[in-house]
Amino acid sequence: MCGIAGLFKYETREKSNDILDRMLKSLYHRGPDDEGRFSSEHYTAGMRRLSINDVQEGGQPLYNENRSVILFYNGEIYNSPALRKELAQKGVIFRTKSDGEVIVHLYELYRESAFEKLDGMFAIALWDTRSETLTLARDSPGEKPLFYWSDGGNKLVYASEVNAIKQISRLNTSLNRQAIWDYPTFLWIPDPLTAHEDILSLPRGHFLTAERGKVNIRPFKNSSSFSFDLKNDDELIGTVRNTVEEAVNSRLLSEVPMGSFLSGGLDSSIVSTIASQKLSQLDTFTVSFEDVEDPYHGRADESEAAAHTASIIGSRHHSIKVNAEVFRKSLDQFCRYSDLPFGVSSGLGIMAVSAAAKESGIKVLLSGDGADETFGGYSWYPYLSRLTSNKSDLPSRPVSFQNFGLSLEQRLSYLSQMNSEERAWAWHYYAHEKEKKMLFSKDFQEGLASSLRHFDNLKDSYEPEDYIRHDRNFYFPYEMLRKVDRLGMANSVEGRTPFAAPSVLALADNLRYDQMIRGKDLKWALRRAFENILPMEIINRPKHGFNVPIDLWLKSAWSDLVEETFSEDSELQRQNIISRESLAIVHGMLADKNRLNGHTIFCFIMLNKWLSL
Repeated sequence: MCGIAGLFKYETREKSNDILDRMLKSLYHRGPDDEGRFSSEHYTAGMRRLSINDVQEGGQPLYNENRSVILFYNGEIYNSPALRKELAQKGVIFRTKSDGEVIVHLYELYRESAFEKLDGMFAIALWDTRSETLTLARDSPGEKPLFYWSDGGNKLVYASEVNAIKQISRLNTSLNRQAIWDYPTFLWIPDPLTAHEDILSLPRGHFLTAERGKVNIRPFKNSSSFSFDLKNDDELIGTVRNTVEEAVNSRLLSEVPMGSFLSGGLDSSIVSTIASQKLSQLDTFTVSFEDVEDPYHGRADESEAAAHTASIIGSRHHSIKVNAEVFRKSLDQFCRYSDLPFGVSSGLGIMAVSAAAKESGIKVLLSGDGADETFGGYSWYPYLSRLTSNKSDLPSRPVSFQNFGLSLEQRLSYLSQMNSEERAWAWHYYAHEKEKKMLFSKDFQEGLASSLRHFDNLKDSYEPEDYIRHDRNFYFPYEMLRKVDRLGMANSVEGRTPFAAPSVLALADNLRYDQMIRGKDLKWALRRAFENILPMEIINRPKHGFNVPIDLWLKSAWSDLVEETFSEDSELQRQNIISRESLAIVHGMLADKNRLNGHTIFCFIMLNKWLSL
């Protein structure tokens, strides 16, 4: 695990090294253990390392046998033991025990097809000295970030974080208005855009080549063949269990102590239980709130349930006590290490846990994120099949599952008249286009496209599986995986997500709705797969997770942040991003008893802080 950065034909060798100094300094938190560099006439690159595997000899850069190919990479290759055997049989001689060394030898044999063979999380930079070609690649699930700036091919700069690229003062870092417009809808900015016009994210599952004055970006597929025989329920349950267990076990590859997030719910309990059976010692971590109510799920504190699960599996458990004041103090850090505008408040819990893990000497944390998207775990999924198609005579209004002032039947009536793109917004997402038009200034929003364009692949589709699959391919990588990476690495802790394994994702894509959800029984196959190793009280426990009572705090302990964010002196107002009436509108949103608007308001608070950095 590390942070990587590089410059391709950007400046002279001497000046590129000076720039690289600043870039690597900004990435220190991603790798405080070591630093590696390479410098040539046209390519200068480096890394900050968090030592997890081959602690003594696994520094970077890594090379092929004749040192004509140079590798810097961020991540873990979980199938590296099998790949090492395969490569050794072909005569490859390894110089280190690093999992990353398989990448450079695979590239030597297969060029860009090498990425298809990797099971892992990775952001890769390969420099081929023979052709003077730079190749960048990013894992298919989207666990590891990689950003770049290019003038079209003659020059290119890349890094694990946008903040590193911004160390180059001459680059245009003006705001991307479209990205900022999309942000309140999702609480994050979807790839490939970033908050800056000329800095882009390499899409997950793609590779980039820069050579001969051109930049080309193409997708790659995972070539691992996953065959699933799901003729009946017994075969389904057995396959789910075996696939998930293999995914967790493969992600235990580490020479340093490991821990696990543990909310007390099903997903983190499964991951933690499997890990505890293989490891001599597992540390588990949860967040303990003061006695407050979470409007989404009731009581916010699940620390007792987590502690009970920990006692069953025999982990060394840590409960981190937090409240509004504790999280308030960490908002600036949260904003800085999120790198780009990010308004997912549950990330505060991730950051608190990673800080506690670091203090306990833990460098790796397993996460149960992704089980809901892979196996059908969200509470609204059972209602997808109940929706009709545009048959209601009700007037149009932006109704979502956050409209608690309406009965379920009323919500379903409103949702039934929506087109498929609007329905996709209603499941997970926050600010509606109409709401954003009231909050943003007229000048700022001029000429921008609707954020609903991100659901164009659902046009004319009303099948429940399509909506769940969209969550798997959109919500999961852009919110869940981004949160685990950024807020874990804020404290130099690597997050690993077994439910993002290619085998698990491939299995999920083969599941029908009734294999995921039976009646009101969410994640049916996953629950049945592990009911023999977990107590039924855990198997049947409803979803909760690391939720933050954001709506409550914005009305009480954090109310001054609302005033500050939407005041005339805020950066949002200074840069004419929000309307002069936005403060009054936000007050009305907070007072609305029919809808929860805390997440939308919090995302503007974080945007204002980000602009002030």
